[in-house]
Amino acid sequence: MSDELQPTNSPEEPSVLDYVKSLFRFGKAEKIQLPSFVEEEQAIEAGESTPLQPSAPSLHPSTTPFPWRSLLALVLALIGQRLFDSSITNAPLGYGFYLGALSLLGWAIHRKEWNLAPHAATAEGTDPLRYRRLALILGVGFAVWAFILFKYFTDNLFTAGNLLVWIIAVALFTGSLWLNQTSLRNGFQKFAASFQRDPWTINISHWTVLLIAATALVFFFRFHQTTAVPPEPFSDQAEKILDVYDVSQGKTSIFFTRNTGREAFQMYWTLLVANVFGTGLSYLSLKLGTAILGFLTLPFIYLLGREIGGKRVGLFAFILTGIGYWPNVISRVGLRFPLYPLFAAPTLFFLIRGLRTRNRNDFLLSGLFLGLGLHGYSPMRIVPFIVVAAFVLYWLHSQSKGARRELPLWLTMLALVSLFVFLPLLAYWVGHPSEFGFRAMTRLTSTESQITEPVLSIFASNVWKALKMFNFDDGEIWVHSIPHRPALDVVSAALFVIGAVLVLVRYIRTRHWLDLFLLVSIPLLQLPSTLSIAFPAENPALNRAGGAYIPAFLLGAMALDGLLTSLGRGRVRNILVWIVAGVLLYSSAAQNYDLVFNKYYRLFRQSSWNTSDMGAVVKEFEQTYGRTDTVWIVPFPHWVDTRLPAVWAGIPNRDMAVWRDELPTTVAIPGPKLFMVKADTTNPLGNDEETLNVLQSLYPNGQLRLQRSDITGHDFWIFFVPGQ
Repeated sequence: MSDELQPTNSPEEPSVLDYVKSLFRFGKAEKIQLPSFVEEEQAIEAGESTPLQPSAPSLHPSTTPFPWRSLLALVLALIGQRLFDSSITNAPLGYGFYLGALSLLGWAIHRKEWNLAPHAATAEGTDPLRYRRLALILGVGFAVWAFILFKYFTDNLFTAGNLLVWIIAVALFTGSLWLNQTSLRNGFQKFAASFQRDPWTINISHWTVLLIAATALVFFFRFHQTTAVPPEPFSDQAEKILDVYDVSQGKTSIFFTRNTGREAFQMYWTLLVANVFGTGLSYLSLKLGTAILGFLTLPFIYLLGREIGGKRVGLFAFILTGIGYWPNVISRVGLRFPLYPLFAAPTLFFLIRGLRTRNRNDFLLSGLFLGLGLHGYSPMRIVPFIVVAAFVLYWLHSQSKGARRELPLWLTMLALVSLFVFLPLLAYWVGHPSEFGFRAMTRLTSTESQITEPVLSIFASNVWKALKMFNFDDGEIWVHSIPHRPALDVVSAALFVIGAVLVLVRYIRTRHWLDLFLLVSIPLLQLPSTLSIAFPAENPALNRAGGAYIPAFLLGAMALDGLLTSLGRGRVRNILVWIVAGVLLYSSAAQNYDLVFNKYYRLFRQSSWNTSDMGAVVKEFEQTYGRTDTVWIVPFPHWVDTRLPAVWAGIPNRDMAVWRDELPTTVAIPGPKLFMVKADTTNPLGNDEETLNVLQSLYPNGQLRLQRSDITGHDFWIFFVPGQ
């Protein structure tokens, strides 16, 4: 083996152990530096660009040493993660493999094998401090007018009038601060001129083909078997369908107070989806709507990756997120879960790009998405604090040199734009503070459940559990996860750990604010989950921590990009790049497919009640007798939500419950009747014998039959009463 592939033991060169120890020295202790690496980063800080990959493949063998340390580190990490994935009892052995992987990774970094794509240079411009005074004054005036309308004249309702005033306020205020208005006009002119060219030419590059293929792949993962996965709704979906029904009947609420309160975005979005796709007020409309929202998040993941590490990082982040079990599952449940990452991603993208380019318009766009996100899902309420954290970290680092005076101004602009967009909810919050914050307070305080342990102790435990969710345990909530398995697949989880280490090492050496922000943003974006102080068993939760998958997949994509770059150039090396990338992405896709469409599906079907079967019985009765008002379900503890079978039957606004003591009132109703009753032939306590006895006494001519299910414990009785 050649000398360049072996570590040397000369006195001038430190050992691997010395290097690893030096990473954890603080203060004035001597640290081992990598001269070439540091010089490269300093050149980047000075504005010099470094290509991520060769502009054309070389036909000659690569002179880059083969990165066997990096590849071996990845293999050991994959083995360790696979042990975590298979069983918690294998954890000690998994830790051993990860320790070996990180040791090899440190050696690879020391040998300059595995480096991350460089940061883009920070602009040196300053804000021109221009604004349009008349538009600004009018915007503030319209905002005050809109607030008064929302607060005092149309309490908790959108109307044509207050909507118009609100939209004008946002447009005027944003427009008063927007720079380079002429560039927008020129863009429209160029777009119009493109249609006048003769002839048209379409150039499709290899990169375009890759993007199209990647989009097709993630589209498949997002929408494959949407009707079947997950198979059954539960009570939260019943509440949402009732809210959407209210909107369809003209009750255009700003904040929906049903079920402890919900923001409005999903209700209007679902009604739009139902009308566009003709799916009606159904469970499918909820699922299709949220699946689309999850898919719309992915372009911003790509843009974030491209902003942080180049277009190849963007592509890998796009794919890993698109095929990931975690983003896929929370986008399919039919609840508001994907709205958190949907709006957090563009908020962070425009924020990060704005701090790099020092362009005011990016901060305005970040504020617009932040304000919109606050109408979506309550965990988004943590993002304003993350925005402030980003500004503080940027201000504390050298990259902010020359722009520190403008930072308070940019932050104020971003905050005001988001406040203008948030205005309808602000008016509701002022008028109904307890209702607006009730859901959050039930998790943070003793409002609903008594907190018996020290708050700081619970919070520290929650943070630790949440940090372990990526590689070890994603919690116990079967609705939006496969309990007690890692939130990431084996490949993504291993790359995430390696990416986090690479970013941490680079931050220790170069002190770039973005590296630290990527790491810090993870626990910050998990706060909606970790702040569940009163219900610590609900943490970690993939839905409330959904925003954290953004930096997690970005770190994994950065690690993968750095590994492929380390393979070097040349025909053989290029083939190896494709093989490594293909094997890793295929393995990730295969496991994620199995997790979502097999394991999650089976678990969900076993854990949820088969209300679709009951809905089919209701529809059959309607087709035979032309009515559904004489079909009832007798409630039983921990059984079906009696509104859901009606939803399956196309009746979104009916609760089919009739309580046992109310059964005598049904005798006076003429016509055929049908009652559905809880059955469990394996457990007498789960079989509603008392209701069956009451029905038999009321209707001696009734006909009883058992509707069987292929899932144990999901049978139910059908008691049919023929018409007179």
